[in-house]
Amino acid sequence: MNKILVINSGSSTIKADVFLVKDNAPVFLAKALADKIGKPDATLVIKSAEKKFSELAIGGLAVTDALDCLFSELAASGVCHKEELLAVGHRVVHGGGRYSAPVVVDDAVVTAIREMSVFAPLHNPANLAGIEHCRRATPVPQVAVFDTAFHQAMPAVATTYAIPRELSEKYGIRRYGFHGTSHEYVTRECARQMQIDYARFNAISLHLGNGASACAVQNGKSIDTSMGFTPLEGLVMGTRSGDIDPSLTFFLQNVVGLSATEAEALLNKKSGLSGLAGVSDMRELLSRAGAGDQHAALVRDIFCARLRKYIGAYLTWGKPHAVIFTGGIGENSPEIRLRTLSGLAHLGIEISAEKNAAINVGGLISTENSVAVFVINTDEELMIARETLRLVS
Repeated sequence: MNKILVINSGSSTIKADVFLVKDNAPVFLAKALADKIGKPDATLVIKSAEKKFSELAIGGLAVTDALDCLFSELAASGVCHKEELLAVGHRVVHGGGRYSAPVVVDDAVVTAIREMSVFAPLHNPANLAGIEHCRRATPVPQVAVFDTAFHQAMPAVATTYAIPRELSEKYGIRRYGFHGTSHEYVTRECARQMQIDYARFNAISLHLGNGASACAVQNGKSIDTSMGFTPLEGLVMGTRSGDIDPSLTFFLQNVVGLSATEAEALLNKKSGLSGLAGVSDMRELLSRAGAGDQHAALVRDIFCARLRKYIGAYLTWGKPHAVIFTGGIGENSPEIRLRTLSGLAHLGIEISAEKNAAINVGGLISTENSVAVFVINTDEELMIARETLRLVS
């Protein structure tokens, strides 16, 4: 038993990565993607970095059937047999205030994840379905790794909303934060590259993708993050509004005439870049702006301005060792990185236009006398594999 399977189970998509344990560390072997589950054109693809092992039509299958098919195809392709598994690690979006670290799944953990579905109704039930099916499919330990866990170290001043305390305590209303697995991975990797002990490492981590969040890390701990009770708070995102006046939701209901459900859907699924520009893909937005579309340019600048505001706020905690860009936009958009950090030399941050433009697989993009600015490719699956191995070793 020398392999670890990492599962990210959604309602219509299952992502899985297989790692070989070598010298007490996980090494990537292959990944699988079951996409459009439940639809006629659903597919399952298994591939490594070098080649595609298989592609299979799985139209009409339910999530549990797709998982069975995934196990079968991993075995048939020679990537991984159940008998080779040491453990299975699972991404779980919400651990509430209960879990500050990954845990080996037992019946009590299953119950807790189910109870916390009230905080993440679109994600936790799907994550749990994957866990429960894998528990039936294989006797090896199952490990839950929570997106919220890294942020449980945040102090009360960062987690507490200014609402009546009895409501917060009764219903668990507080700032939880998300993308924790990604923020922890890239900050640990940055500390390793800079040869700084993680226990004293300070950074501002920027996970920028369709979902986006900023995180302030001090002495290897999350001390503040832009997402809050839900992933809606904070930065401008692909379809999410980010920070708004809370009274706007009441205006949408009382004046515009939307129901509470419609207002929530508008802010989560029809706002952000999509609501402002009609497109949620940053690449298309930048292409339009580059072609002279002034409205697209404004939306681009709004995205960067909100990001700069959070960077400025986090600098009040003290000078960081590094500012880190990650996620699909953070890793692949030199323009967003440059526009966000330009003009911050008075705060000790100065980006090198030449390094920034030349970078393509991660690295240092700041000038010699600046706070270090890094581009680091995130790898949440590897982080989950590491945590899984640590718990079951």
